[in-house]
Formats: sequence, C-alpha cells, structure tokens
Amino acid sequence: MRHEGEHLTDSPTAPIRTCVATRKRLRDSELLRVVYDAEANAVIADPRRRKPGRGAWITPSLEALDLAEKRHAFARAFRVKGNVNTGHVRNHLADIADGPEIVRTT
Repeated sequence: MRHEGEHLTDSPTAPIRTCVATRKRLRDSELLRVVYDAEANAVIADPRRRKPGRGAWITPSLEALDLAEKRHAFARAFRVKGNVNTGHVRNHLADIADGPEIVRTT
C-alpha cells in the first residue's frame, strides 16, 4: 500500500526515504542526503552520499529547508540539543535553484 506522496519506483528495490521536513516518503534519488558535523555544529549537504555518519533526507528545496528549521527537524534527526547551523545546506540548495552556470566562449 502506498502512502500519500510516495511514488512508484522503477525498481521494486529502490530505497524509499522520508523527508525530515515534509514527512513525505520518496525515492532516495529524489531527496538530498545531509549529515551532521559535530565539530562545526552544522548540517552538511551530501549530494554524493559518501560522507560518514548518520544521515537525514530532505526534499531539495529552500521551502523544505525553512520548514525543517521551523520544526527543529535536524536536531531531532541527528539527536542533538539546540539549534544547528544549516548555512551549508542553504547555499547548496540556492546553487541548485540557480541552475548550472553557463559560460559562453564565443
């Protein structure tokens, strides 16, 4: 049985993750993985999914990031007390929203 927001997958084994902001269940390829850096008390974007540590998943939009911050979703997901710095994730999402930089060489 599918839940609201859950999409059909191309493969029956495609991993499904839950967005910490919207709580929607989506394919992991549709979400951005983030990890917590304890030394910097910051959430770091992990688009290649290679960084060590506990990861959380978020819909890759600034609106979802704002919602996650409002709900203190990162502190809960990473089991830390207080606020965490999300500046790196915000910059990453802003870069994605701007699209690829096109340099003309004419």
